[in-house]
Amino acid sequence: MSSRLSFKHYPQAMKPLFDFSAAVHANGLEQPLVELILLRVSQLNGCAYCIDMHSKDARATGETEQRLYLLQAWREAPFYSERECAALAWAEAVTQLGEHGVPEEVFARARAAFSEEELVKLNLVVILINAWNRIAIPFGAVPGEYQPSARRAA
Repeated sequence: MSSRLSFKHYPQAMKPLFDFSAAVHANGLEQPLVELILLRVSQLNGCAYCIDMHSKDARATGETEQRLYLLQAWREAPFYSERECAALAWAEAVTQLGEHGVPEEVFARARAAFSEEELVKLNLVVILINAWNRIAIPFGAVPGEYQPSARRAA
């Protein structure tokens, strides 16, 4: 299996998104939470490449197999904190925007768990991974070869 095309051949076109990625990953939110969000949104969008990448990155930050396996059913699993649940609900609502946007109860839950600044940062994480999913899926990015960098593994 090979990808349809590689955006890596067009670094100038991709530079703004890589810069945005670097800023989002350095925004101060706890990395394990960020990895859960990146993985969950990728699951919702069906992006195999990003699911592979972010499950590996989550493991590199110390995430447990049990929490990774149950992420799709996080509402029924007792292994996630209220802050993580609020973030996951937010990420799902933003990714799957309905006719009326993010429900008020999802916003209220997120605001109870995150400061205003943190919620903006969380929203940027969701925007970022949705953008990457919308590049990887149509270009046919092939999962399997990605390995976490030393920076992420540390």
